Amino acid sequence: MTILRILHLIVIAALVLAAADVYKIKFESTRQAERVTKLRGEIRRERDAIAVLRAEWGELDAPRRIQAMAQRHLALKPLGINQYDNLDRLPDKQVDIVPPGSADPIGAILETFADPGSATGSIPAPGKGK
Repeated sequence: MTILRILHLIVIAALVLAAADVYKIKFESTRQAERVTKLRGEIRRERDAIAVLRAEWGELDAPRRIQAMAQRHLALKPLGINQYDNLDRLPDKQVDIVPPGSADPIGAILETFADPGSATGSIPAPGKGK
């Protein structure tokens, strides 16, 4: 008889532990469902905020509004026909420092400006002290 009682106690303990585990799983799933609902609400609010910001940006970026503000705040005048100049008064084209097709453009620039008799500041000139 004692073995039967021990077996019954073991089965009852296993059932209690199984019920506790099922309750824990149910509690966790309920908590996760609430968290998902909360996150969905936050996502909905963020999407609404993005839509409002896009609408505001569209309003602020409207060409009519920018034109009106430019006319109100900037002292700009329309371009007159007498503000154009003749092409013969344009300055001459600058001479290219770097010859076309040069493999090392920076080296070519340095060679045009380099004076072969000069030394850098870190190296004393030949024949002058240490």
